[in-house]
Amino acid sequence: MSIKNRKKDHVELTVNSDVFYRKSSGFERFDFAHNALPEISLNEVSAETVFLGRRFSLPLFISSMTGGYSEAGAINAQIAEFCERRNLPFGVGSQRAMLEDPSDTESFSIVRKVAPSAFIAANIGGAQLIGGLAQRKIDRLIDSIKADAVIVHLNPLQELMQPEGDINFSGIEEGIEILAESIDIPLIVKETGAGISKNCAERLLRRGVKVIDVAGAGGTSWAKVENLRERQTNPLHLFNDWGIPTVDCIRGVNELRKNHHFEMIASGGIRSSFDIMKALALGADFAATAQPIIKALVESGPNALDLLVDKWQKEITIILTLIGCRSVKEVSGAHLIDC
Repeated sequence: MSIKNRKKDHVELTVNSDVFYRKSSGFERFDFAHNALPEISLNEVSAETVFLGRRFSLPLFISSMTGGYSEAGAINAQIAEFCERRNLPFGVGSQRAMLEDPSDTESFSIVRKVAPSAFIAANIGGAQLIGGLAQRKIDRLIDSIKADAVIVHLNPLQELMQPEGDINFSGIEEGIEILAESIDIPLIVKETGAGISKNCAERLLRRGVKVIDVAGAGGTSWAKVENLRERQTNPLHLFNDWGIPTVDCIRGVNELRKNHHFEMIASGGIRSSFDIMKALALGADFAATAQPIIKALVESGPNALDLLVDKWQKEITIILTLIGCRSVKEVSGAHLIDC
């Protein structure tokens, strides 16, 4: 199957099918410690926060989703317009398709046309870095959207579930280091839902990575997506729940702050304002989500994105008030209790 058809399948399945982990992301293990004497006014509270040196309206990154087929351009354009207007960062989907077929470039480059000042991250798969990605291709990735950062996504589980997927993962780590040395913008490395462990995160940080997106288990299972693409005839369905829960990824990676300077994004099962704030309290600097965004957009249009983010923003300011914090950066593990 072509990359274009595969990307189209991915969007349709994540919007219309049960593609979620049976295991949870782990956020239900915690609750917020209510502060009956917060000694602040709701009007003093702000959900704004700084990430990679830029101030955003919410600690919410719109995760990489799609690109490389005709309908993807419209989806990317609407998300870009939304992020420009709401001052939120986002990442395009894998740009592998446009590197292989330049005619697909427009489905990505449209984002910068409609979002001239938004924070936009380019995206390429780890497998495409084996042996080093040619500088001309790196330049195309970045220049096509005037990227503010580059995301490398790691997805060995997903690839192994695809009949047409990559099966060689030897050399990705070195390829990441070469890429980090070849660009002058931040390098973000993310998983696609199976999680980044403390050990893997430390290896990445030593290679020059500036941001770790843990992308743990508990949200969309890309193994399940791929198995559904095979009309459930794939005997590998037992891997649908493979992965490290998001909470365990956050806590493990956070321990590395003793010896490394980096920023962490929490994704994987982020479905509410409470998930966002619990992720930050556990040690993340920012949270990210994809499925709720694309589902709202595809099913109800751009206005649904505003309604969703308005709701989350209001709830975040209420959470902050109820735990006695004026800003997102004040939130810590001391504001959580075990359930």
